[in-house]
Amino acid sequence: QVQLVESGGGLVQAGGSLRLSCAASGRTFSRSAMGWFRQAPGKEREFVAVISWSGGRIYYADSVKGRFTVSRDNAKNTVYLQMNSLKPEDTAVYYCAGSDYFSTASDEYDYWGQGTQVTVSS
Repeated sequence: QVQLVESGGGLVQAGGSLRLSCAASGRTFSRSAMGWFRQAPGKEREFVAVISWSGGRIYYADSVKGRFTVSRDNAKNTVYLQMNSLKPEDTAVYYCAGSDYFSTASDEYDYWGQGTQVTVSS
């Protein structure tokens, strides 16, 4: 069983930056692909980014490509999402999740964090 705890969310002006962290406990973190998803009010949860267990494969949603960077430190059991050039449409609750598969599909993720709110003001 892996437990995930996100942190780093907050309120930022458009054009600003935030770095989200996702700390994991459990034995399988280093062998799991880790994804970031987000859900805005009234909208479905959407894929943001995924990183393979080794960090050698990374994939981003088109909406964040070039602005967001996902990384991980398996020694610290932590995955990060660096968010730059934030836009009001990035406002959402951000979740990290773990999977045995390198996937963009939320239903292939087995464990989830509680989420952290990111609000971008215009």
